[in-house]
Amino acid sequence: MSSVKHCFVQNGGIKALSDVPCLAFSEFQQYILDAVAQEWRVCSFFGMEMENADNRTGQPLRLIAVLANEAEKRLAVMTTQIEKHFPSFTTAIPQFHMFEREIAEQWGVTPVGHPWLRPARFHESYRKGTDIWPGLPQELFRIEGGEAHEVAVGPIHAGVIEPGHFRFQCHGEKVFHLEISLGYQHRGIEKTLFGGPHKRTAYQMEALAGDTTIGHFLAYCQAMEALQGVKVPPRAHALRAVGLELERLANHTGDLGALGGDVGYLPTSSYCGRIRGDFLNMTALICGSRLGRGFISPRGVRFDLDTPERLEKLCQALARAEKDSNTAIQLLWDSPTVMNRFENTGRVSKETCLALGLVGPTARACGALRDIRHDFPLGHYQTAKFPTEPRHESMTGDVAARALVRWHEMHDSLRFLQELLPNLPAGGIASSATKAAPPLRPNSLVVSLVEGWRGEICHTAITDAKGHFSRYKVVDPSFHNWIALGMALRNQEISDFPLCNKSFNLSYCGFDL
Repeated sequence: MSSVKHCFVQNGGIKALSDVPCLAFSEFQQYILDAVAQEWRVCSFFGMEMENADNRTGQPLRLIAVLANEAEKRLAVMTTQIEKHFPSFTTAIPQFHMFEREIAEQWGVTPVGHPWLRPARFHESYRKGTDIWPGLPQELFRIEGGEAHEVAVGPIHAGVIEPGHFRFQCHGEKVFHLEISLGYQHRGIEKTLFGGPHKRTAYQMEALAGDTTIGHFLAYCQAMEALQGVKVPPRAHALRAVGLELERLANHTGDLGALGGDVGYLPTSSYCGRIRGDFLNMTALICGSRLGRGFISPRGVRFDLDTPERLEKLCQALARAEKDSNTAIQLLWDSPTVMNRFENTGRVSKETCLALGLVGPTARACGALRDIRHDFPLGHYQTAKFPTEPRHESMTGDVAARALVRWHEMHDSLRFLQELLPNLPAGGIASSATKAAPPLRPNSLVVSLVEGWRGEICHTAITDAKGHFSRYKVVDPSFHNWIALGMALRNQEISDFPLCNKSFNLSYCGFDL
């Protein structure tokens, strides 16, 4: 990869926007095609208005691509400029499919040749008068002929969950194709970030996906610290890692219990519901919030394990939860009826995973070892290497593999915390900078990656000449992974949908930003 055509960036590092080359589109496209052929993948791809644009139809649009290569442990950023349309990447590189749909909807430009161009979230364009989908909503994909039929589920569901529409194309009980339509909440968070950070920005970041409060807010804090030139003390980095791993433990425990419930295996379901609460209570012990609200700040953390009694209480709670979770979850693997339902259900191949750019436990269950804590470590993960093992290479990509990856990751997180907590670094928990927040560095770009419990969280912050956000782009892991649920249902029985869906447990609100 020629250094003239891109800008290498560090996770959480800052670059002057002028250092990011703006290529002619043909050069930009060929560069990305060559990079993906060399095992680079797309972390983020988004549009932003050119500086001094007046929000009118036909104004130029800047496209920014953030690519990652785990083998080389490198991130690269490059940009190009377009007007009303651009040749689609999706046919050659399927992992662009949802990014291009999003860009088309947000900015009213057309990725020409996109194989299935329809809205991502059903909202008006950011630029008035540029909507490319008049008369929404659009028709969903449909198979006709013979005994083919379709089954529609949602968007309103029977449980206390968020809206999402699932349209199955079936022959009898066999699913030929599942189309997933999201974006019914119209949250509009990304649009409100233009010109920020505002007074409410921090609260919005914690609520991007409520079960990933620490993951998303940590990504935001890393970006802000780079733009403000703030150095976080080692103890704060360690406490952030504690919060992030407790969030992972709580959610993985809940998911494994829910998988047991979906196949009618109530012992694990009941036990894990309670144990998940134990992990949430550990976070509350540190900061007073079970979801970690208010724990992290853009200069460190706000709460400390500052007494031996409090630290000992957390360590004891962690030991009890480990023992209880070992007992409850082992029941799954020891039950032939459970494993019969898990194995060979909802399989996603490694080839499909790589083509679609899947991330997190979903990718690792397919045999792709992608983990920000290992590949692009930041904070405490730079000094205390997170344990990773080559076991993921033999994963089979089915429900059983997605359950087993969660179980392995729980063991890794528990071991990590048991080693870290008795050896927390000494010192302060926040930067010693002045009380007033330093201004953001103008005309700069930061890419901030965090391995949330669902997978890679990518925040890209770009500032204007006044040090305000000209663009703040968030990519939740679910944005990459929803397509994997559709692939997992192909040639499955439609009755397998609840089990497959829970094995991914993707976020509706994390998608609808």
